[in-house]
Amino acid sequence: MDIDRIHTLTGMTGLLSIVVVLFSIVLAWTVLQELKLDVFMRRPKGPKARILQVMLAIVLGHAFASFILDYWHWSNMLRGFVE
Repeated sequence: MDIDRIHTLTGMTGLLSIVVVLFSIVLAWTVLQELKLDVFMRRPKGPKARILQVMLAIVLGHAFASFILDYWHWSNMLRGFVE
């Protein structure tokens, strides 16, 4: 395997990881819009509530993306076991 192919595969893997993480954060943000923050906060439409939603979306989205990427990595490792 030549070095150019390795660089290309590494770049593609990095790009895929970025896309999966960003998609997961957007998905978490969409789901968090359904959360009723008025139960937890005095001003659910205020800037502090929005910052909390952004932070929760990043944390939850990153955790979900990490699971997806880990599962993808593990399933790729199983190819060597089966062959």
